[in-house]
Amino acid sequence: MKKTLSLLFSLSLTFLLCQKIELKKVIDSSQIFKGKIAGNPVTMQLSYDGIIDCHQYQHFVKGWYYYDKYKKKIPLTGVYDLANLHLYNFGSQQDKKSKILHKNITNLQLVAKTDSIAKKLKPNEILILESDYSDKKEAAGNFQIGNKILPAKLFTKDTRIYRYNNYLFLPNNKKINTYDFINKLGGNKLISFISDKSGNRVLLYFEELSNFNFCGMCGAGDGEKGYRVLYFTNDWNFKKYEEFLIESCIENIYDIKQTKSKNRKMLTYKFNKTESTPAYTFTVDIKNASITKSKK
Repeated sequence: MKKTLSLLFSLSLTFLLCQKIELKKVIDSSQIFKGKIAGNPVTMQLSYDGIIDCHQYQHFVKGWYYYDKYKKKIPLTGVYDLANLHLYNFGSQQDKKSKILHKNITNLQLVAKTDSIAKKLKPNEILILESDYSDKKEAAGNFQIGNKILPAKLFTKDTRIYRYNNYLFLPNNKKINTYDFINKLGGNKLISFISDKSGNRVLLYFEELSNFNFCGMCGAGDGEKGYRVLYFTNDWNFKKYEEFLIESCIENIYDIKQTKSKNRKMLTYKFNKTESTPAYTFTVDIKNASITKSKK
């Protein structure tokens, strides 16, 4: 019996040690969407085609769409503007007029005039789709060909073309993308992970932009830095995450004092009192993939 228990414990320990967790960063600059134009199923592919001014989420796009029934690709060019899409087909002069469109949209103010600028070039087809970053609705709008204006939509809650994906590959053949449940900024790095009686935890360090709009507040800052603890059930279903900033332009967090244990497995950060927050300390336990916060 003792031998059997020892063998089971050994096998269990081997299994736990063999469980592998990886984080893979993948930057997308092209997306495929499904949707409908006037009730007809369509497929669309759009690719990033260069930034307009200084906002990552205001850029040129190019690509194509086709009606699923015929699969004949029809070229598109246009602008991605804070989740909205302004797309145009110029027929046989697609390349020439696409270049002219680029030359005439050079700053954030002109982005707002995309449609009037494009219409002067007399497009064969116009596709305008509106969405937002709330992830609560489909992208919907109108398709115009000649004098006809028809309804159009994409079956997606996220029309972003440029995406910073951080895939976490977990045991039990599970995979999650921090893009989907933390934020869209990426920048995560896997530090450690552990399993105990409370479940599973993953510790991430992150460095990310404060603002995709480099012309806006904190756009030229060094960005947001800190740690995240991700909590999972025993069978690796995601539960929640906690975030701990050690530097932030948005939150005005700078000049934090850091100390390390001799084995460098414990990191302590001390935050001074401010007008809005009391002094506090948090300790990063790398070995146990945990962070504890306390008053200074």
